[in-house]
Order: sequence, then C-alpha cells, then structure tokens
Amino acid sequence: MSIVIDTGNRIAAKAAIMAKPDVVAAYPITPQTTLVEAIAEYYAKKEFTGEYICVESEHSAMSACIGASAAGSRTFTATSSHGLLLMHEMLHWAALARLPVVMCNINRVIGPGWNIWVDENDSISQRDTGWIQFYCSSNQEIYDTVIQAFKIAEHANILLPVMVNLNAFILSHTSMPAEIPEQRTVDDFLGPYIPGWKLDIENPVTFGNIIGPDSYIKVRYAMQQAQMQAKQLIPQVAKEWKKHSGFFHGDLIEYFECEDAEYILLAMGAIGAESKIAIKELRSKGHKVGLARVRVFRPFPTEDIIALGKQAQLIVIDRNISVGNEGALFTETKAAVSGIPETSVQGYIAGLGGKDVTYQDIETMVEKAMTGKAAHQLWYGVEEDR
Repeated sequence: MSIVIDTGNRIAAKAAIMAKPDVVAAYPITPQTTLVEAIAEYYAKKEFTGEYICVESEHSAMSACIGASAAGSRTFTATSSHGLLLMHEMLHWAALARLPVVMCNINRVIGPGWNIWVDENDSISQRDTGWIQFYCSSNQEIYDTVIQAFKIAEHANILLPVMVNLNAFILSHTSMPAEIPEQRTVDDFLGPYIPGWKLDIENPVTFGNIIGPDSYIKVRYAMQQAQMQAKQLIPQVAKEWKKHSGFFHGDLIEYFECEDAEYILLAMGAIGAESKIAIKELRSKGHKVGLARVRVFRPFPTEDIIALGKQAQLIVIDRNISVGNEGALFTETKAAVSGIPETSVQGYIAGLGGKDVTYQDIETMVEKAMTGKAAHQLWYGVEEDR
C-alpha cells in the first residue's frame, strides 16, 4: 500500500490501468484530457500493456469500446460534457448489448455559453440509457469506485456498463491523498476477465439483428432486473473490496449524522462532501440535521430514500436542472416518498456552471428549508430571497 497525492483524473487513470483493461479508447476533452494523457504516459512507460486506441471522436471512442467488449475484452474510456452527449447513441447500444464497459465522466457544463466548470447536466441527461451511475466526492473514492466498477459491470447477474462521475476541477484537477494498494491486491479482487458473452466464430450467435415487440420487451425487462440486482451487489462488492484493501466506499448512500436527525440533507458529488462541514456547524447550533450523500443515482436507491423519509424531513440540493421541471434528485426523491404521510421534501438548485457552493451556503439553505422557506425548489443565489 502506498499513499499518492494526485489529481482526481490521474487517480482515476491509475485505477483504470491497475484493473488491467485489454483496451482503452482515448479522445481528449477538457477537463477530462489529463486522464487519458496519464494512461498514455503509463502506456509509454510500458506500465499499461493493453491496447491504447486514439480515436477521432467521442462517438468513436464508445464505438471502439463496444467492439472491443463484444470481442471479449475488458474495456475502459473517459469523457466529459459534450463528449458524453456525442456518445449518446452508443451509450444506449452498450447497455442494450449488455457490455460491461467502464467509463469515467468528468461532470462539466453543457454549452452554449461555453463553460468548462462543473455541473451534472451531462450525466443526468444520460440517466435513462441503462448505465449504472456513481457520483464520487473524493479522490480515494474515485480510485475505489473505478476498481469496483469493473467487478460490478462484469458480474454475471449485471453485465451493464458503469459510469463513474467526478466533478470538474473540484475533483478532476485537485490533488488529494489516496491510498493505492499493491497490484496483486487488485488482481486478486478482480480476477481474470471472463466475458458473459462475446463474438466468437467457433461459437456463433445472432447479435444486433431485427427484433420484434414480443422479444424486445424482454430485453428491456432483463436490463431493469439487472439494475435492481445491482442494488444488492454494489454493497457486497464494496465489502469484498474492503477485505482486500481496507477501504470501504460502497453503500448506495453515505450516511453522516443521520441517526437522530429530524432533517436530512440529500446531495451528490462534491456538494455532498462539502455538506459534512455544514452539518457539523448546524449540529453545533443544536439542529438535528444529517446528511445522506447519494453515491449511486442509477439504480436509484428508492428503498433507502423511503427509509429516510419515514425518519425525517428531507432537503435536497441539486447541481443539475431538468429544464421545465426541477432538479433530478429532487424529483426522484419526491417520487420515492410520495406515499409517506407528513413527509416533506424541500430543495434547491445550486452550483450550476461551476458557481461555488460553500459550506456556509449549504448551511444557509438548510436553515431556510427548516423554516419552510424552500417549499418549492429554489435557485440558490438567484431567487431564494424573492
């Protein structure tokens, strides 16, 4: 075990090459570029011995991963923002083909206007493609989640691609310590890659052919069942990783000071990490407030949210907006607890376009919500005082 102080992107690259993918498809886009550049450095130094494919677009990057995975190879790629949007068609393809591709997405604003800072609209817009989605809040969590993502994606009961999301610059370009285990630890944890299916001329199968309504619905049903099974598998894989590495990042939700909480804040990504400081400040003032940081957005942790709703009043901060409606986590939280009487869900949209969200901001949002001033989701920093 060694302690490394490095950026989120480079920690993700280290995790990716230690998983020993057979193929990495690379295309640059700010602020993801340094991730695939780091893998290129490992390739040049022969520390990564798989195929490193430089392609002409993000659509091609995912197409290359699909071809490699379909041929029986462990695959990895990374992208961000408009690059993720360009992949959209192929994201559906990878999931429907049940290919266990692992990808890091660096959450970045969608333009115009052009902006390279963080919000989550890129990945939220892909939530219905069938990919499992993680949202990390530290460089250590990035490393652990990338390693675990391969185990989850490749499990016989899952066989779905996994997207590991990390916030632009706040994580991607910020150096923080992470403990990196020995290579043999990762090897023992992941084991050799055995594809669930592959294109094989010795054992031919029909793939990608025309499919009628009676069969297509079964394909979608199977994907849904795999997502539901992932709810149980994700914590199991995390516990197994803890036995190997000593680190645990694995529940669908990370709980902080929730045991006696009367109000519970829900958030994702870096805002979730910043919220811990706000919770401590609120606790020092005598407020019984806890934090539920949602790590896994797909599959959505409905049962866990219901349990929180039965315990406390819920406050949501979204770093995304489903235009014409509201923040995605806010919507899905309300849907989850809709059958629980006397449970309220209040919330905010904050931090779009990389606007800083400090612990003082979070503290203010929670205090206003506790007084009922956020009954409808408000845009913090824009109209909360109207």
